[in-house]
Amino acid sequence: MIASQPKVSPEESKEHRSALGVWLRELREEQGLSQRDLSEMLGLDYYTFISQLENGRGKIPSNRYREWAQALGQDSKTFVRKLLMHYDPVSYEILFSNDTNETF
Repeated sequence: MIASQPKVSPEESKEHRSALGVWLRELREEQGLSQRDLSEMLGLDYYTFISQLENGRGKIPSNRYREWAQALGQDSKTFVRKLLMHYDPVSYEILFSNDTNETF
């Protein structure tokens, strides 16, 4: 029998996205960028997408992670790891847990 993995509830998912939104806003502000400035740097049609992300709605498309990291002055790997922690905490835990029983 396969042990069931704990699922992330919708409430937990919302909390993760909200926390990520706060972090993204902090990064943007540290760079001295307005939402409009960042959207122009990223070639977005609407700056409101930035607002939606910062309010815990929406998701950065994975094919744009590097661009976002660069625009926000972040190392790409560190940036994506943080995104994964919030967007997909189960995968994050599998990939980055300190499980000493791992064998490859």
